[in-house]
Amino acid sequence: MNKEEKRKPLILVINTGSTSTKISVYSGSDVLLEKKLMHTTEEISRLKKFDDKVIFRIKLIKKILDENNFKISQFDMIMTRGGLITPVKSGVYKVNFKMLQDLKSATKQHASNLAAVIGYHLSNNHIPVYIADPVVVDEMHEIARYAGHPLFQRKSVFHALNHKAVGRKFASEKDSDYKDLNLIIAHLGGGISVGAHQKGQVIDVNQALDGEGAFSPERSGTLPAGDLVRMSYSGKYSKDEMLKMITGKGGLVAYTGSNDLKEIEEQRDSESLVILKAMAYQVAKSIGEMATVLKGSVDGIILTGGVAYSTLITGLISERVKFIAPVYVYPGENEMWALAQNGLLLYENKITAKIYNKS
Repeated sequence: MNKEEKRKPLILVINTGSTSTKISVYSGSDVLLEKKLMHTTEEISRLKKFDDKVIFRIKLIKKILDENNFKISQFDMIMTRGGLITPVKSGVYKVNFKMLQDLKSATKQHASNLAAVIGYHLSNNHIPVYIADPVVVDEMHEIARYAGHPLFQRKSVFHALNHKAVGRKFASEKDSDYKDLNLIIAHLGGGISVGAHQKGQVIDVNQALDGEGAFSPERSGTLPAGDLVRMSYSGKYSKDEMLKMITGKGGLVAYTGSNDLKEIEEQRDSESLVILKAMAYQVAKSIGEMATVLKGSVDGIILTGGVAYSTLITGLISERVKFIAPVYVYPGENEMWALAQNGLLLYENKITAKIYNKS
């Protein structure tokens, strides 16, 4: 093995959220730089056009890299969070023109759509740019797609990057292979997604983006359908207000006025505790559902995401589901690490990048 083969790749990781931009620099598996840039509501609201949002964040990223003496030309690759493109199988995809088009013209826009476009512009077509396990990873069984009426279909939109990364990490720690295990993984963050992982495939999962499953810090989850329709036509709320009620201003925000779990826990009043118990109760019910999908053959239940730092919440969930399988807690989103690890595997030729094409 020559020196070039031993050299650790320098990887720039970009993850765009609704009010934040996270950037990391990795040398192989070693973190050299981690920054989370927060954006105010006023800053974001001024940026109406997609390109304006991209330019705004590019300037901030370049500033951070300059301050830390990194030049774009130094990087071997740029790994970015995947957005709302057409559904794809799990894996790493090279950012191409078709993907850029789809990200910009997506019917539903989300901050995750910005990352790949930002990476592409930063690279100036000289450095390869990739996404890994975007939110639209779709491995659902056909029977799981039925919603109950031919005009509706259940869709796979979830925290695929963290789900997959934690599943592989757990398998590695158990001296096993992710593709040999049946797991139920619950990502507990601003949104909550609970997936049935059967031998490396997420065969069923709630649509976490805007309306299925347990309520979360910012989402209402599954609401009573009849009441939701009647409220929509009551004349009291606009379409945008109803959508915000489901995603952004639902869940803990609607009940308590805050999406900060730590702050809510510290209130220590009986009403707040009941609401937190209700959220944990709904997550546990979702895990129970996925146990039936796997026909009771479950090797482990994994709780992950930012909310998983709360021992109160993980304890409440665990006591309800531990009869199904052992419960393991991997707190945090792990998305930056997951993107970097995918980049490293790509660099070492242990995986191959897929071609994105909507045809």
